[in-house]
Amino acid sequence: MNDTETASIKTAKASKYLQQLCKHFGHKAKVEFNPQRGWIEFAFGRADMTAKPDALTITAAAYNADDLEKLKKVMSSHLERFAFREDVLISWR
Repeated sequence: MNDTETASIKTAKASKYLQQLCKHFGHKAKVEFNPQRGWIEFAFGRADMTAKPDALTITAAAYNADDLEKLKKVMSSHLERFAFREDVLISWR
């Protein structure tokens, strides 16, 4: 995959969100996860996640810029929905 970007989201619930994201997409994408690490393989790219006590890191990888934007949007929108009680800041770089 040629295009990648990473977001680090400050939260004390990183492991919870990682597992929620993987379980949510598990019926429509390939997933593998444990409380500290996980990945989701979509047709348009892959999201690798790492949970630390104070942050969730998501690395989005895709074959082209359009698919990367789609992957970032999917991951961001779902994380924002799951973390609605927190004011999470998702900044991709």
